[in-house]
Amino acid sequence: MSLRQNFLIILVFFGMVLSGLIYLNSNQTRCNQQIIEQVFIEPKWKLKNFGLRSSPGIFYNQPSALVGRTDVASVTSWLAPIIWEGTFDATLIDIIYKQQNLTIATTVFALGKYTRFLKEFLESAEQHYFVGFRVHYYLFTDLPEEVPEVKMGENHSLTVRKVPSLNRWQDISMGRMEILEKLTENELANEADYIFCLDVDTKFYGRWGVETLGHLVGVIHPWFFDAPRDRLTYERRPESQAYIPAGEGDYYYTGAAFGGSLEDVHHLTKTCREQMSVDAANSIEAIWHEESHLNKYFLYNKPSKLLSPEYLWRDINAGAAQIKIIRFSHVAKNNAEVRPNP
Repeated sequence: MSLRQNFLIILVFFGMVLSGLIYLNSNQTRCNQQIIEQVFIEPKWKLKNFGLRSSPGIFYNQPSALVGRTDVASVTSWLAPIIWEGTFDATLIDIIYKQQNLTIATTVFALGKYTRFLKEFLESAEQHYFVGFRVHYYLFTDLPEEVPEVKMGENHSLTVRKVPSLNRWQDISMGRMEILEKLTENELANEADYIFCLDVDTKFYGRWGVETLGHLVGVIHPWFFDAPRDRLTYERRPESQAYIPAGEGDYYYTGAAFGGSLEDVHHLTKTCREQMSVDAANSIEAIWHEESHLNKYFLYNKPSKLLSPEYLWRDINAGAAQIKIIRFSHVAKNNAEVRPNP
């Protein structure tokens, strides 16, 4: 065989090897692309993330790095903001969030005699709650025929869902977690960006707007915002899944108002529901029911934003110098009269 023939054979061989390598590389690239597409193209929850974009030509008060509230803390030790009057510019943040075309789901439970609070709750919400933004209220009740007619504002809507009656207010309170878990996992997954869960025996007195939005939002309890750690009424029995050891704890959060992104609230409600199920199997009930489990969750899953007691006061509470405005408050009521059991 001549030298020329040997050279041609070697050349053909290397050409075949090179073609095979190119094919394998292109096929691997296509597979990687398919894997990336499967993971990222269709997220389960639809939370938008456009950043905090402003626009030219907007006039607002210049923010200051030196001047602000000095009578309260406006940030936690893990750098989450605490929202008080005087810590945000409503005009500016409304403009920023309007561009994001958000939907805020809001759940409220009114069973038995608690339906009497619906009219005041909804009418006051329509005056103060996310005015100018898209809101979808989800009302769960065992008495849908007692839901009052309340005129909804622009882009606000109300859906009523019937749920079974329960004989214990504790079961009503704790049962919310399972309903919220299913709601955030299924129906709302592609319909809303944020969700708030609010008590019905309440009334709005002032603005509750986009300053409250965050991935995981807790509201500081109005009874304990100035209390030392050893006075916070956590569950202290180790037998409960809500147990918080002595010497631990940040703030005491109310179970009457909490929220965040659908994904974060889903994880919160799922965890609390699972822990309450374990407690039930062990014949134990946390001292403050789902609120105790909520506080356990927030201790080890820090909220990204905290709302001051402006966002949940009590009409029977005396005033406090730090509270410049009451935005949302529990109304006065006779618990023994409206609750189905002591």
